[in-house]
Amino acid sequence: MAKRKVKNRWLIALCAVGIHISIGSVYAWSNFTTPLSDEFGWSASQVQLTFSLAILFLGLSAAFLGWFVEKYGPRVAGITAAIFFGIGVAGSGIAVNVGSLWLLYVFYGVLGGIGLGVGYIAPVSTLVKWFPDKRGLATGMAIMGFGFAAAIASPVMDYLISSAGIAATFYTLGISYFIIMILSSLYISRPPEGWKPDGYNPEESEDSESQDLAQLTAKESLKTRRFYYLWIMLFINVTCGIAVISAAKPLAEGSIGMSTAAAATLVGIMGIFNGAGRIGWASASDFLGRGNTYLTFFVLQIILFVVVPFTSQAWIFVAALAIIYTCYGGGFATMPAFIGDLFGTKELGAIHGYILTAWAAAGLVGPLFSAWMEDTTGSYENSLIYFAGMFVIALVVSILTKMDEKQKREKLKQSKSA
Repeated sequence: MAKRKVKNRWLIALCAVGIHISIGSVYAWSNFTTPLSDEFGWSASQVQLTFSLAILFLGLSAAFLGWFVEKYGPRVAGITAAIFFGIGVAGSGIAVNVGSLWLLYVFYGVLGGIGLGVGYIAPVSTLVKWFPDKRGLATGMAIMGFGFAAAIASPVMDYLISSAGIAATFYTLGISYFIIMILSSLYISRPPEGWKPDGYNPEESEDSESQDLAQLTAKESLKTRRFYYLWIMLFINVTCGIAVISAAKPLAEGSIGMSTAAAATLVGIMGIFNGAGRIGWASASDFLGRGNTYLTFFVLQIILFVVVPFTSQAWIFVAALAIIYTCYGGGFATMPAFIGDLFGTKELGAIHGYILTAWAAAGLVGPLFSAWMEDTTGSYENSLIYFAGMFVIALVVSILTKMDEKQKREKLKQSKSA
């Protein structure tokens, strides 16, 4: 009788994807960059600040509203996110109608950003509880929709902007996302207390590498070095990746001479790699190990960020961009599982929220730096070499993280055998 009352965890996952596909449309923001600049004469930096504010408030709301998600549950959190994000996007149409940049910042950046943050963490923490047997896969599924969103939103935005105008595009998208997020939120809930999937017995595992390093509270995690290692790794991966994503369309137009329509299509296609990287890398991390996965991210991107500015070959540019997008998405999706490995699942949602402040900081630094380089030098490509240098730092930090984890696991093994 009790089993019949348990919801289908795969449908829960589908609803989580529905929420993330809606809020993940923020990654297609570059479709608005040129139209807004052309219509109002705003600089690239001014327009880019809208996107940066949205990511800033995403990170801040994820960090400081984690208690709200835990207290009221994922359904209420999802509905709240729908209200904030829906009003934020639709309200941006009002900002465009009156020609107010500051109003655009308030609606899309602040209100939309709060909706992003609450909507982001609720499905992630919920799915981890529903899939204790597939931690990497679960976090990949939860965050996959966020990456795939641009593949759907980008061509739709491009069509609506050209046919109906910028304001009408914001109105249409805001209402659509509100409906999708409300419907998705109504089914989402936590699993019953003590619930486990059939055949799952964590006590039977003898592999020390598959066991959590510790079970820490969020406050206790802040006193460890490895928390700050993870923060720095996420900050650098997001700073560099988000700069490319936010400027993907103008970068393709300027670097290899793509047309506006072709560049918009490319942004959409890259969204597929962003989403695929989330599910692919996160699932692979169950076998490779989280530390090795991040190590791979940084080695690949050091090479690619050096290659992109100096290539005029379209296929090299597109291939490099595709891999960068997978690493960017994979970094997000692998992080919650990494947190679980190093700190346990006791307060995973709260620790994840704290670490997402790295995303908030990166949302300001990355896009604004690349936009500043565009305004001052006339090229987005010039910023990529600096980002390659940042990845060298991230590589060193990832090695330190592996060393720290190895030492802690050896101590753990010795204490168990004593």
